[in-house]
Amino acid sequence: MGTMDRVAVVTGAASGMGLAIARQLAARGHKVGMLDLQGKALQPAESLRTEGATAVAVDADVTDRRAVDAALDNVRAQLGPITIMVTAAGIESFEPFSDIKIESWERILAVNLTGTFHCLQAAVPDMLAARWGRMVTISSSSAQSGAPRMAHYVASKGGVIGVTRALALELAPQGITVNSVTPGMIDTPMLRRTVPGGDIAPLAKIAARVIPVGRVGTPEEIAATCAFLCSDEAGFITGQVVGVNGGMVL
Repeated sequence: MGTMDRVAVVTGAASGMGLAIARQLAARGHKVGMLDLQGKALQPAESLRTEGATAVAVDADVTDRRAVDAALDNVRAQLGPITIMVTAAGIESFEPFSDIKIESWERILAVNLTGTFHCLQAAVPDMLAARWGRMVTISSSSAQSGAPRMAHYVASKGGVIGVTRALALELAPQGITVNSVTPGMIDTPMLRRTVPGGDIAPLAKIAARVIPVGRVGTPEEIAATCAFLCSDEAGFITGQVVGVNGGMVL
């Protein structure tokens, strides 16, 4: 199967890192299934198509296994077997540990960890059949460093790293690589929602002090790393946690 024939699915693909990853994979000639919540990926997919890419929008809540299975079947019907899966869908929350309600804990884990499980497991049959596959999970630098008021988020993203490492060992003999990217502070809609008015200037000032390269990262820098890990050239890289964080020591 040639590179141009490969089908990639990116979750959380309507905005931020997910959208940048979908654009980067499309630019490399892949057909892209853009998975996000109801209707969110329609306009971004249309935008990619106007640029000459093959892209389809598929609706699914990653916490709903039947919806994920249906979405991937939709991608297969339109584009073909799926051999690249990038799990960028995620949510975050800031709450003191004593205030975290079980519903909040379960919701964060359902999206970030169980959602990743659903998407990887639903895609793996195509990769096993092809004896070639690329899985890239999006974790977080906070899974390595910890973060106050984010115990549930950090736990979920730590779990993503654990699944990645276990699956890498299990699937390596089948020609399938599994790696995790751990972004540091990246300018995304999710980051902007954490500051009043979406103004990241105060965060940028903090970043200049605490990030060795002196700035916040971009979604495109995450996307470039993911695209490499999804390439033929990265076939000897698996089970790795790749920090894209501007040099922050974790």
